[in-house]
Amino acid sequence: MSATITPATAAEPAAVSQVRVFLAVLRRDVYVTARELPVFLAQVILQPLFLLFVFGKVLTDLGFARGGYTEVLFPGVVALTAVITALQGTALPLVIDFSFTKEIEDRLLAPLPVGMVAVEKIVFAAMRALLAAVVMFPIGIWVLGSIPWRASGLPLLVTILVLGSLVGAALGLILGTAVPPNRINVMFALILTPLLFTGASQYPWASLDRLRWFQVVTAFNPLTYVSEGLRAALEPAVPHMRPWISVLVLAATLVAFTAVGVRLFLRRAID
Repeated sequence: MSATITPATAAEPAAVSQVRVFLAVLRRDVYVTARELPVFLAQVILQPLFLLFVFGKVLTDLGFARGGYTEVLFPGVVALTAVITALQGTALPLVIDFSFTKEIEDRLLAPLPVGMVAVEKIVFAAMRALLAAVVMFPIGIWVLGSIPWRASGLPLLVTILVLGSLVGAALGLILGTAVPPNRINVMFALILTPLLFTGASQYPWASLDRLRWFQVVTAFNPLTYVSEGLRAALEPAVPHMRPWISVLVLAATLVAFTAVGVRLFLRRAID
């Protein structure tokens, strides 16, 4: 009596194989980053380090900022580090991969659906961003002397950081696939500057109620919800947006950005 392979049974080994290939590609990228860890940390930490030093230390010691300003600033700088690191970690490599070198073809030859290659880019960039965000905590203690912290806020902290890193990586996927390589520098200048200053990283979103038009503008920036979510996790005494709003908006933004980014990636890869 011959055995019959049902469709479900046949699909399981294929799914397991794809997971193994996905993890193998991810492991390769992690290995490459680990070999260049000092260079990576220097690239992603220098800007937030000086933001903390100038705004949190220098201006406070000189009396131009109140002592409690660090409780507002530190969560915003961590949010900024996570989102910008993830964005750049996806967009810049994709610009190189899709340039005349065509390095993306090596990834497309892997036995993975093309869409999963794009997802791997998002996951890897988010992992790099999470590492950069975690490193900011000892740096914050070193620069500021102390940082806002409460153990009960750890679940919310992890949730917001993971969602924020994934959202930043998905946005980077959109930029890296939608913008021509010769325009990427201009696009970064047009996007990163507004993203930096409208993301509530230096001020609480709730404090903008007297400047309503700018409060509305910042509500369209996903960085705002990362900054506000981290303030709720680390220092709830500071005015902040309700945590469930931050989580809900970031989750919805992640789904939308990933769908658009994967679609653009497929179009570029097929072309």
